Amino acid sequence: MSTGKPAGLQITERAFQSQVRQLAATLGWRVYCAWLSIRSPAGYVDLTLCRDRVIFAELKSESGKLTPAQELWFDALRRAGQEVYCWRPSDWEDIVKTLQRQIPE
Repeated sequence: MSTGKPAGLQITERAFQSQVRQLAATLGWRVYCAWLSIRSPAGYVDLTLCRDRVIFAELKSESGKLTPAQELWFDALRRAGQEVYCWRPSDWEDIVKTLQRQIPE
């Protein structure tokens, strides 16, 4: 199983998302990503991942910032006790650790 770091930190959000989705699938996660989010509520996270728990993840470039609508979703999800992340290419090692971690039964 390859969990190698993305090639360079200056990759596009689209390429980064593809790498995170591949990693998640390799590690047994079910991955949801809206194909065309134009009619979805503003600010909803990029990925919803489900395996032994549910993770909500927004993916950003190194310089990307959360919008006010994204901040509202993050706050609502956290208040509801959910695991929410804003991941960047430089977070790759943490992403791998987070997705490899399993909740004991």
